Amino acid sequence: MNQRMELLAREKALTALREEIAEQRRALPKVRIDKDYVFTGPSGELGLAELFEGRRQLMIYHFMWLDDTDQGCPSCSLTADNIGHLSHLHAVDTTLALVSRAPYDSIERFRKRMGWTVPWYSSHGSTFNYDFHVTADEDVAPIQYNYMDKATLESKGQSYFTGKGNDGPGLSVFLREGEDVLHTYSTYGRGLDDLLGTNHYLDLTPLGRQRHVSEFLHHDRYEGAEADHHCH
Repeated sequence: MNQRMELLAREKALTALREEIAEQRRALPKVRIDKDYVFTGPSGELGLAELFEGRRQLMIYHFMWLDDTDQGCPSCSLTADNIGHLSHLHAVDTTLALVSRAPYDSIERFRKRMGWTVPWYSSHGSTFNYDFHVTADEDVAPIQYNYMDKATLESKGQSYFTGKGNDGPGLSVFLREGEDVLHTYSTYGRGLDDLLGTNHYLDLTPLGRQRHVSEFLHHDRYEGAEADHHCH
């Protein structure tokens, strides 16, 4: 019992710290988006403001795409599988959408295969992915991932994120203020761990997570399947 009570005290301290961090996150400077990004969805082309679907807040999950197999990344697919019923977000004036740089036809084919209903748009042909540092190409924008430049990434053994055309996962948050769209927050890498309910359930078990996020498969590939091409 003493060990459990000691752990309980640490759990409560972590909860309080998470609340402090959330408050600090909400206080970050908001940056107005001046570039006219164009996305493709089921009804054709649309701008960033239209992705809000009339709500005040927008969260965009930057979904990695694997060019060699023309499908979504298994790790990002795990994240998408953990998205709950969108009505709860909509009830608090918030829209969640996925964005990938793949052509829309490829996205839609994969979305149907996975059975997801969350809105998913293509940023193909725009600089959106590069400006938000989730696709690397020095010809378009300086390389940066998870707030590290190219030299830092290479020194840390993370050169994958510097390879031309390679994607990294991320989440960006936006707010509508009148006609303005403001960027309020972005996170990458382990900063996305909060989105993985699967891992949070496993953290409560004696065996724990058991595998790295990159070792999960597409949910239709577990029975008798070899490991998919994993992303980083």
